[in-house]
Amino acid sequence: MVHIFFPLFGRPRGARLAVSTLTLAFTLALSGCASTPPPDGIMNQAQVQLQAARDADAADYAPVDLGFAQNKFQQAQAAMAKGKYDDAATLADEARADAELARAKARLAAARSQIQSKGDANRQLRDQIDQSLSHEQQQDQSQNPALPVQQQAPADMPAPAASSLAEPIPQGQGFQTVPQSTTDQGGHP
Repeated sequence: MVHIFFPLFGRPRGARLAVSTLTLAFTLALSGCASTPPPDGIMNQAQVQLQAARDADAADYAPVDLGFAQNKFQQAQAAMAKGKYDDAATLADEARADAELARAKARLAAARSQIQSKGDANRQLRDQIDQSLSHEQQQDQSQNPALPVQQQAPADMPAPAASSLAEPIPQGQGFQTVPQSTTDQGGHP
């Protein structure tokens, strides 16, 4: 098949303008379609981070940040549906970052909660020990009124007399020393 193109010269000015405009519109349409691919990878990353934030109980510990992430992800999905891939990629990346922040805040809050509960449990155990010791002291005092009330031990107790340092060991009775030789380190005289 043979195509014959007619030059634009010699045609009316309106026809040249119409052909030029159509060519430009077609070129722009093709370049617009091929310029930005759908941001599937970024959307998947954002969705994974959102799920990780939900799994970390961000709804309880960081609901505001999780809400921001979910809203931006929904906006990214809407932009994808409209073919606005650049906007979708930007929104998905923001959603991913917000979800990561929500997850980190949730993990921090959960750790703080655990620390608080462990501290409370330790405090209860100390109180129980103190009550038990005072109860034992009261029982001992009631059974033997002649015994003096025991005082708590001082913070620093002196060392017992048996722990005093002995005299140094005389030369030759302790560790053996290697005699100095006249050879260098390589074993040569």
